[in-house]
This record gives sequence, C-alpha cells and structure tokens, in this order.
Amino acid sequence: MASSKEYLEFILDSCSGLTAHAMMGEYILYYGGKVVGGVYDNRLLVKPTPSATALLPDAPKELPYDGAKPMLLVEDVENRDLLAELFNAMYEELPEPKKKK
Repeated sequence: MASSKEYLEFILDSCSGLTAHAMMGEYILYYGGKVVGGVYDNRLLVKPTPSATALLPDAPKELPYDGAKPMLLVEDVENRDLLAELFNAMYEELPEPKKKK
C-alpha cells in the first residue's frame, strides 16, 4: 500500500524544515538536507540513531519494506514539539549528504 499525499502533507506540516522526495509510492524525508527517515504505508519511520532511540524508548522497530533495516515507528505524530526535538537531535548524528559528481 502506498502512502497518501494527505498523510505526507500532515507530516510535513508538523515540523518545519522537513522535505520529502517520492520514491516508488513512498516518501524519503530530509531534514536540513540529511535523510532522517520516511513515510511508508502511512507510517512515519525514522532512523534508529542514538538520540531517536533515547527520545522514543518504547517505539517499535518496523521494516519500511522487505529487505530494509528496521526503523523506529513514531506513533505520536501529532506532537509537534517532540518531532522538532527529534529531528534536531538526529541531525547532529547523521552524516553529511554525499556530494554529487
């Protein structure tokens, strides 16, 4: 099942600085140019960085698609303060994007 544009817009509106790129019916999420997670089957999944794991200690780990690494499911997507704190903390831990040749 592909994610709906309505759910994506809800997530993007919940936290300034988030952008998305469509990929096979789903959406990769970027924060400050770094990949932080995605919207898969109308679920917000984020990379399991140390700060994300600390901020979401009870979050279930789920697969975005078959063969992928597990990611953390963000269940409280309406908590804008949590999302802002989460993405700000994750940003520092993620690698810089690769330069295009």
